Amino acid sequence: MCELAGVSRASFYRHWEAREPAAAETELRGAIQRLALAHRYYGYRRIAVLLQREGLVAGAKKVRRLMRQDNLLAIRRRKFLAATTDSDHCLRVWPNLAQYLELSDINQLWVADFTFVHLEEEFVYLAVVLDAYSRRVIGWSLGRAMNSDLVVRALKKALEERHPISGFVHHSDQGVQYASIEYVDMLERSGAVLSMSRAGCPWENGRCESFIKTLKQEEIDARPYRTMEELAAHVEEFIERVYNSVRLHSALAYHSPVVFEQQQSSSKQRPEWLPASMSFLRHREISSDGQEP
Repeated sequence: MCELAGVSRASFYRHWEAREPAAAETELRGAIQRLALAHRYYGYRRIAVLLQREGLVAGAKKVRRLMRQDNLLAIRRRKFLAATTDSDHCLRVWPNLAQYLELSDINQLWVADFTFVHLEEEFVYLAVVLDAYSRRVIGWSLGRAMNSDLVVRALKKALEERHPISGFVHHSDQGVQYASIEYVDMLERSGAVLSMSRAGCPWENGRCESFIKTLKQEEIDARPYRTMEELAAHVEEFIERVYNSVRLHSALAYHSPVVFEQQQSSSKQRPEWLPASMSFLRHREISSDGQEP
């Protein structure tokens, strides 16, 4: 229509915004405020997706502008995290296989990690296991000691929840807890292929690191906790009722892990499960004249 009228799109939008009905603007602004307060850690992209699902037409740029005007954009502080990985041990470590996997189904790659939580009078530790394909938390445990029992209990929950077929890959860091005899034996009995990040490279376990960041920002740092029992109740509620079931993930086309898994299972053509395929990096191809293409 703009081409037929001989005007630019930018001019059309400026003209429309200057004459946009006040009622529609007020409705959109009210919906943005309602969603931003209900999901206090959502940025403008997730708010825009929720608006579209409610039938309101608004692009991400407009949502960002309105959220900035209403002071609803989140400003997050970077925090220093104490190191929890002890990779200075003589136990066996495995190479990083996760970086070469091309995922197409659940239970092809599990990622695991643990972190500390500062309560009023003590430190406790939280271990988690995620399905890397759907980002779903499938196992977790809380404990007062940073030992192998902490991660073993999280792995047991994951195995009881999923009952994976032999051939899935388990990825973690090189910490002594994940390299312990008890943990490795449990993985090998379940048919897992072990994979580990390189020492000092936390980004090689980025999916698990991202979940821990989300958990701390959206739940743990949002309220004070006195006891580990109180923390456990809220962590379980956040994982099962919020993160797995409701929270939108940009990597999952803005669906929650539970909804994403349901969509994948309903649209899957072949019923049998297969391990993840591997894709290795190649050198640049050289043309016949010896020059790079």
